[in-house]
Amino acid sequence: MKLALLGYGRMGKEIEKIALERGHEIVITSNGEKAYDITKADVAIDFSVPTSAYNNISTCIENNVPVVSGTTGWLDKYNDAVELCKEKKGGFIYASNFSLGVNIFFALNEKLAAMMNPQKQYNLDIEEIHHTKKLDAPSGTAITLAEGIINNSDKQKWELDGESTNELIPITAVRTPDVPGTHTINYNSEVDSIEIKHTAHNRKGFALGAVVAAEWLIGKEGVYSMRDVLNIG
Repeated sequence: MKLALLGYGRMGKEIEKIALERGHEIVITSNGEKAYDITKADVAIDFSVPTSAYNNISTCIENNVPVVSGTTGWLDKYNDAVELCKEKKGGFIYASNFSLGVNIFFALNEKLAAMMNPQKQYNLDIEEIHHTKKLDAPSGTAITLAEGIINNSDKQKWELDGESTNELIPITAVRTPDVPGTHTINYNSEVDSIEIKHTAHNRKGFALGAVVAAEWLIGKEGVYSMRDVLNIG
């Protein structure tokens, strides 16, 4: 496939490496500094910045180029992207995290939330740790985890650096050098603690997932998630 990389930072370069290893051709690499003809591509992968993501996605959809996006921090316009995709009969996948392991972790988190919901003696919190160059906080993955809990419990909202209550999930965001991403769900009571954690060792898993998603999306119409790509429940 002919691939456009919209966002050519560390993730973009890792995606390029994986794509080339899998026999694909990179026809566009862009950080937004110059114009490009998106119609040269069979599919686009957007790992740009929050201020550019929606423009990149809408440009692809307007030109009938399916697009996979892993950029976080722009989701106030997500519904606009979905509506545009439906209007133009395009193909679109957004994921806060493309790792296979993380998507299994998402499903495990939702199951655990439902099991723990009656156990009001436990205080719940989420911690995420990322490299110091990550622009948004909390991470999109942490927000997805929080939303998974909200959808499967009596919790109603999350808050950065908040305090755990029956309705609120606090999220702590830590920035430290050279950490690809660690996410921990903690349930703590006076008598014991339950913890589930996902630790990324490098960016390769994210890059591979994005390329697999792009391969899967070609020829499809609609808005999808990594659960569709990976056929996870």
